Amino acid sequence: MTGRLAGSRIVVTGAGSGMGRAFAAAFVAEGATVGVLDRDSLAAAAVSEEIGAGAHALTADVSVRSEMAHALDSFVASAGGLDVMFNNAGFNQPKRFLDIDEDNWRSIMDVNAWGTLVGIQESAKRMIPNGKGKIVNTSSIAGRQGFPSFAPYCASKFAVNALTQAAARALAEDGITVNAFAPGVVDTPLWTQLDLDLVDIGDADAPGQAMADFAADILRGRPAEPSDIVGTALYLASADSDYLTGQVIMIDGGMVLV
Repeated sequence: MTGRLAGSRIVVTGAGSGMGRAFAAAFVAEGATVGVLDRDSLAAAAVSEEIGAGAHALTADVSVRSEMAHALDSFVASAGGLDVMFNNAGFNQPKRFLDIDEDNWRSIMDVNAWGTLVGIQESAKRMIPNGKGKIVNTSSIAGRQGFPSFAPYCASKFAVNALTQAAARALAEDGITVNAFAPGVVDTPLWTQLDLDLVDIGDADAPGQAMADFAADILRGRPAEPSDIVGTALYLASADSDYLTGQVIMIDGGMVLV
């Protein structure tokens, strides 16, 4: 098999839709064996069937360690190992800042922050015996600056950045690199739902307005499509990024300049 990722064994969480789906398809096209992991088993199966040979449907809630351990063990048993882990699953539920409650906070932090930590730990345990591996986390522009109606989401993505640095230091001696990428506004089902949610809480007048307002600050002049992020994902999954670790790559079209 040929391709930039020929022989690589990769798991992508949140791969039932959006960016995760695009990543899984691109990785298979580049020769990798890919675990398409999603909480929605039907979505994982549909994406696996769509992208064809080399894809394995996996089901787990990333915030439940036992489910993640079982899914990764299943993948390792079928693929023969784990080389690259993409901790991509995440969600947001906007609330006005003064309306944020414990349930809202915990539900977002459990998936986006705790779920990322679990994904890092459980994948690292399966990479350490091989003395190498790559772990990639999905951050966000919300991990660089706070937005009032996205406060728990922002906190969770700041946490992803911190976990990326901490894990890079912790796992360096095991030959494992840990990096993240930070998209901005990406036209995915997550943003479609965000638009509706922001109308519900009074932050927007009509669906589509919020995305348009955020996109107004993008230097490239438009929101991203998942395909715009694939090149960065391929770089982070491939040998091209072997010397990179502990970094958060901004891939936001020029929304946040740091």
